[in-house]
Amino acid sequence: MIVKSIVQRLKNKFNISVAEVDEQDIHQIIVIGIAGICGSSSQADSTMENIITFVECNTDAEIIDIQRENIEGV
Repeated sequence: MIVKSIVQRLKNKFNISVAEVDEQDIHQIIVIGIAGICGSSSQADSTMENIITFVECNTDAEIIDIQRENIEGV
């Protein structure tokens, strides 16, 4: 229930795709994947920082690891 709440809140606030992607059988760990489309790398970085801040300020979750990848088109 907690995971669904976090996922839904992130989707609603940031208009991004979010899903629990790993460790679904361990209740103390949540691994979520986030994908979104932005107009520039700087906008993507800013959005990601806002997402991280939102999770830190609105949940009891401790973020342990962040893996980022920006893919730019031509």
